Amino acid sequence: MKNVKEYVKLMRPHHYIKNILIFLPIIFSKNLRNTALLKNAIIGTIAFCLMASCVYIINDIKDVELDRKHEKKKNRPIASGRVSIKGAVVLGVILIALSIALNICIGLNPVMYIIFYSYLIINIMYSIKLKHIPILDVVILAAGFLLRVVYGAIIIGVELSNWMYLTILVFSFYMGLGKRRNEYKKMGSNGRNVLKYYNESYLNNNMYMFMVLGIVFYSLWCIDVNNQLKKAFNAIWTVPLVIVICMKYSLDIEGESYGDPIDVLLGDKVLICLSILYAAVMFGILYAI
Repeated sequence: MKNVKEYVKLMRPHHYIKNILIFLPIIFSKNLRNTALLKNAIIGTIAFCLMASCVYIINDIKDVELDRKHEKKKNRPIASGRVSIKGAVVLGVILIALSIALNICIGLNPVMYIIFYSYLIINIMYSIKLKHIPILDVVILAAGFLLRVVYGAIIIGVELSNWMYLTILVFSFYMGLGKRRNEYKKMGSNGRNVLKYYNESYLNNNMYMFMVLGIVFYSLWCIDVNNQLKKAFNAIWTVPLVIVICMKYSLDIEGESYGDPIDVLLGDKVLICLSILYAAVMFGILYAI
């Protein structure tokens, strides 16, 4: 049983929360009550979760020696020796096979497969080489979030809003740069190789530039949503809540964390409550009011 827990840990299921992004297109297109589209979104999310776990396994295998020198990552299943590389490879093959099978269940849209396998290929290349190239490493981190949203739109056959695209893109850069900034603060140029090309001022300035852009684009997205809904309750009212969420998130990553978005979110009960409140208010505006 203990060994099973280590294999589950290797899959990093807590990172599946990122795949909520796949549901944004179906939520904001007001198709959440469409059972056929909802089924596709659920199957697609499970497929993406399994494939993402395969990516994490590849990354852990590639970085096993570096992880053993890291104060936090040394406790990962492979780095700690609790899971063998052979066992991890077998699990990875099973996961990718299951994710491919689930994608086939959704349909044969070629664009869907292009997006799906682009995420896999880009992240494998990231693990092997691209994470050592400055700026490109952050671009790939941001692309991972954006591809989830694009995939979510394709599997239900809706057009992705321009403002949604821009909002997700810039907030993804904000979180990616925040992660790099905190890694630099904690480890300096002695950490991952790419950190030697950065400095704290550069990462800090660009991080907050993207946060401001994110709030602006989100505000314009809300105006667009309200024009479509034509309701008395305006989606723009959620902007102050998003600003507070950004402020709380920024306060957290100014602390001692490594800046990983999921670790920051799950490590802060106030941030979790604010996020749930935002989701409830927006859901009410879209579907109830």
